[in-house]
Amino acid sequence: GFMQGRLSDLVLNQIQAFPKDNWENEFPEANSIGLKLMEWTLDYEDLNQNPLINKAGRKKIQKLCEEFKIRIPSLTADCFMQKPFWKSDSKEIIPLKQMFNKVLNASYQLGIKIIVVPLVDNGRLENSYQENTLIQFLEECFSNINRMDLKILFESDYEPSKLKIFIDKLPNTYFGINYDIGNSAALGYDPEEELNLIGSRVKNIHIKDRKFQGDTTVLGEGNANFNLVFKKLKEINFQGNFILQTARAKDNNHKKVLMEYKEFTMDLLSKYFV
Repeated sequence: GFMQGRLSDLVLNQIQAFPKDNWENEFPEANSIGLKLMEWTLDYEDLNQNPLINKAGRKKIQKLCEEFKIRIPSLTADCFMQKPFWKSDSKEIIPLKQMFNKVLNASYQLGIKIIVVPLVDNGRLENSYQENTLIQFLEECFSNINRMDLKILFESDYEPSKLKIFIDKLPNTYFGINYDIGNSAALGYDPEEELNLIGSRVKNIHIKDRKFQGDTTVLGEGNANFNLVFKKLKEINFQGNFILQTARAKDNNHKKVLMEYKEFTMDLLSKYFV
């Protein structure tokens, strides 16, 4: 599948943002190149205008899914990274926690089962207080998450052993890891060590390439060791989805570049999984 927005022009020059002026057009575009999965995106700015958040919008999304044979199994909640309640002052923390629950409920209403919470960039956990604030709130949400049959996945810049300690504090029933291949390469982590430690908790993959300590680049031109990653994913019997969160087209031919990235990934899947 692909990350919503990858079939649209950049919004305010951001590599990833909800494509508010083009989101409906991404459904037929994805269908035309054989992409059947879309990972939804949510930004903090204009969150309430995102069609996922209101009943009429969800009805329109469902109609487009049915018409163009697209499923939306997952959502990346960049809104939590942009405004993390675990870093907020006392005035903001209650409405931001309410926003968290609003997103969970809207996802449930549409049948989205996986919520990716980015603990990177502005959302990264910087101390034990922030980590404990996050975990304590999530523990309060257990009954709701269970009722809605959701899985909360964290994307983190923690080094592998620290990430294992963190995720082991939360039950496997509701919580896991979103593994971003490019981000790990940019941080210089060893995918064999990572997946040996946290592989059983990995439930979703973001396909991306990045230079070491650098930016997102064309698949195969960065420091990601895709062969090793896919070999390890096969060894641990990974059963989740592969989502293209790839570099953007420099000439705005988004469909062409996404088709190339799809073929790159399919070659790896056929080599290691078929």
